[in-house]
Amino acid sequence: MGANAEYVFVGCYTSDKGGEGDGITLLRRDPANGELTRLGLAARTPSPSFLTQHPTLPVLYAVNELEEGTVSAFSVAPDCSLVPLGTRPTGGADPCHLAVTADGRHLVVANYASGSVAVHPLDAEGAPGERSDLLALAGSGPEPERQGGPHAHMVVPDRNGPDVLISDLGSDRVWRSRLDPISGRLGAPEPAVEAKPGTGPRHLTRSADGALLLAGELSGTLSWYRAAGGPTLEARGEVASSAAGGAVYPSEVTAGRDGRFVYLANRGPDTVTTFAWDGDNATVVDETSTGGVWPRHLILIGDHLYVANQRSHSVTVFRVDPDTGIPVTEGEPTAEPSPTCLLRWNPTMIRS
Repeated sequence: MGANAEYVFVGCYTSDKGGEGDGITLLRRDPANGELTRLGLAARTPSPSFLTQHPTLPVLYAVNELEEGTVSAFSVAPDCSLVPLGTRPTGGADPCHLAVTADGRHLVVANYASGSVAVHPLDAEGAPGERSDLLALAGSGPEPERQGGPHAHMVVPDRNGPDVLISDLGSDRVWRSRLDPISGRLGAPEPAVEAKPGTGPRHLTRSADGALLLAGELSGTLSWYRAAGGPTLEARGEVASSAAGGAVYPSEVTAGRDGRFVYLANRGPDTVTTFAWDGDNATVVDETSTGGVWPRHLILIGDHLYVANQRSHSVTVFRVDPDTGIPVTEGEPTAEPSPTCLLRWNPTMIRS
């Protein structure tokens, strides 16, 4: 593989979750035009629906979104082949997101169906050990079918401290818990965000100027929050995620490198909405078809936006206009079975 080549790993649903994938696959990216080339299956593993990488080691982690959830770790060789490092039970059902703490010492996992957060210590090679904690969340919301109890959907460790944010679709909260780096245990959760009832917090990101941007899966909204002197962030605004009629279920939200634009994928209308962000408000600039069905995840790499269309089994490539921020389709979508997550493999994160 060329020294200047770039690579993207793809997570998916396998047959146990009604998907058509076989495991983690590998794509090569052309930095010049953004084109993706499918290189094939990198690791056979059940429903690796979300992926992440270690901040300083060549290790990739995947949830296995099963009724008896597990996490799997793989050492990544220079040619991007994957060598299994170990699999551990998360102690919960349907883990859907995971992240490594900034110090590289712990893996944190969101168990969606059981509404809990698992912590796994990582050894010197990045292999996960037995759980050091399993934090059970509590709470519910007004939507009986989706909010009868807690549903942890994302875990975001602080880059500069011990706090972990946990988005909880079931309770309409984003929790904050402190992770003890020695014991690997999480402190009692406190609300960092108390969203409007029925919001269904799914995924979140930070703007370049520090606002917390939240995708509301059940409300079909993008909302934003800022620190206001206390432990709970203050709501500053909300906007519909799509102008399309019918049911809208936002999935992934991300912000552009220069901080001027925010992108939100919408399942249902199957679009990506581009928002202009000025630090106080998100204003809709454009809503663009993904060219596929059920956009589950998206990532920005350089001047290109990539969208994983779960139900049409494809990844769409867009070139982002640097002035307007609007994504424009590039070429034909890349065939990929039941894609749910895209991970740019970034060797520059890894210390030599």
